[in-house]
Amino acid sequence: MTYLQISAVGKSFTRGAASTEVLRDINLHIDKGEFVSIIGHSGCGKSTLLNLVAGLTEVSTGGIVLENAEVHKPGPDRAVVFQNHSLLPWLTVYENVNLAVAKVFGRTKSAAERHEWIMDNLNLVQMAHARDKRPNEISGGMKQRVGIARALAMEPKILLLDEPFGALDALTRAHLQDQMMEIHARLGNTMIMITHDVDEAVLLSDRIVMMTNGPAATIGEVLDVPLERPRKRLDLAGDRTYLKCREAVLKFLYERHRFVEAA
Repeated sequence: MTYLQISAVGKSFTRGAASTEVLRDINLHIDKGEFVSIIGHSGCGKSTLLNLVAGLTEVSTGGIVLENAEVHKPGPDRAVVFQNHSLLPWLTVYENVNLAVAKVFGRTKSAAERHEWIMDNLNLVQMAHARDKRPNEISGGMKQRVGIARALAMEPKILLLDEPFGALDALTRAHLQDQMMEIHARLGNTMIMITHDVDEAVLLSDRIVMMTNGPAATIGEVLDVPLERPRKRLDLAGDRTYLKCREAVLKFLYERHRFVEAA
C-alpha cells in the first residue's frame, strides 16, 4: 500500500488581483522506506511541493494523504531539514535537540528516557561530543548534523530535506551524503530531498522526480535508480548504471534549459 499519496495537487499564490500557478496536477506515490529526490531548474516549485507535504502551505487543488490521514497542517510525523540549519543560537546542541524531543515526547517519555533519546540521536550524527557547544562554536557541517539529529529525534514518518547540503563545501557535503546513506540504511526512514545536484540525487535516491519548468510546473519524468545498497561513491564512479542514470537526469535538465532559452 502506498505510504504517501500526492494526488492531482496544484498550488497557486494570489497577490492582489494577480494569481500565479506554481504547481499543476502533481501525482506521485512514495512507498515506506523510499529515498526520493526532487530535481529541476530554479523556479520549478520544488520547495513549494516539499512545503505542501510538510503542511507548511495548503494545497489549492487535489490532496496529500500520509498513511490514510490527509495532510493539511504541520505535524511531528513530518520533520523538515532546511538548507539553513535553523538552530537557536542561545541554546546548546543538546538543548536544540531537546526542543523537539520535549515537544513530541514530553508526555510519553520520562526525563531519563528523553535524555537517552537525545544522546542516541546525537550519537547517530556523531555530534555527542559537542552536546554543550552553541551553534557559533561549531562548523556549518556540524550545525547541519544537529539539525538532522533534531529532525530524527521526532521519529517522523517522513524526513523532508530541502537542499540540506547546498551551503556546504564539497568535502563536508560528501561526508554528510555518506552519513545520510548510513542513517537511511540503519533506520529505514522515508526521505524526500530537494536538490540541484545531479550526482547527489543519483547517489542517494531510489527514485528521482524531475520537474518541468515553472510556472505551472509538473512532474516531467520519474527515474528509477536501480543501484544496490549499500552504495560507495568511489565504486560508482565508473559504474554503467550510475552513469546511465546521471546521463538521463542531465539530458532532461539540459532539454528543459534549452526550451527556456528558446522561449
